[in-house]
Amino acid sequence: MPDATAAAVHEHVRAFNARDLDALMRGFTEDAVWITGTTTVRGHAALTELFAGAMAELLPTLTVQSLLAGTDRAACQLVETLTVAGEQRICSIAGFYELRDGRIASAKIYREGSADV
Repeated sequence: MPDATAAAVHEHVRAFNARDLDALMRGFTEDAVWITGTTTVRGHAALTELFAGAMAELLPTLTVQSLLAGTDRAACQLVETLTVAGEQRICSIAGFYELRDGRIASAKIYREGSADV
């Protein structure tokens, strides 16, 4: 099922870029864990708050450069374009995803330089 895993990651990126919070959150399990920089976010409610804030304040856009997918895991290289304090930043990102039942159960995100914005 690597195709289904890849499709789930691509849908995650599509929903994120479209600022479609409902679609984005449908792609996560209820107990999902998201780790980026020094931040660990656990659970659907906390993830909803995290992504709502990112979409409102930073306005990031993700572009998938490469994606390797297995049955329930994926590794993805992306480029993130965002604005911080009025300044546009472009960062390379590596994301490692574990899926359960076609939804993201955990993700570890590495941003070039620092994952803390």
